[in-house]
Amino acid sequence: MDKNNDTVEQVKQWCKNTMIEHLGIEITEVGKNYLCGRMPVDQRTHQPMGLLHGGASVVLAESLASMGAALQVDLTKKACVGLEINANHMRGISSGWVYGKATPIHVGRSTQVWETKITNEAGDMICISRMTVAVIDKK
Repeated sequence: MDKNNDTVEQVKQWCKNTMIEHLGIEITEVGKNYLCGRMPVDQRTHQPMGLLHGGASVVLAESLASMGAALQVDLTKKACVGLEINANHMRGISSGWVYGKATPIHVGRSTQVWETKITNEAGDMICISRMTVAVIDKK
C-alpha cells in the first residue's frame, strides 16, 4: 500500500462532518513536511460582494496547518491546538478553486509554527497565513 495515500485517506476522515467538509475543502496531498488542499470559490465561500471571503481563506489555512501539525505528533498522547493565526490577503478571486499548501517553519516539543500559501489556479498568490500551534498533553 502507498503510505501517502493512506495518510490522505486518514486526513480526509478527520474532515467528515466538519466546517472543512461544509465549505467543500478537499485534501489533495500529504507529505513528510507539507499538507495540500483545495477549496471552491462559490456561494459557500463568497462574501457579499461575490469575492472569496477572507475568513474562508483563513479556514483553509488553519485547517491545513492544524492537520499538518497533528501529523507530527503521537495523537494517542498529544493534541495540537491553535494559539494564533494571521493572514494577508493579496488578491481577490470570484470563481474557480484556490489551492493551499501548509509547511512547517518550526516543529518543537511544545509549539509548532506553520505557513500556508494560498494560490489561484494560475499560481497567483491569494493569501499567505502563519499559524502558531500549541502541542499539549491529552488528558
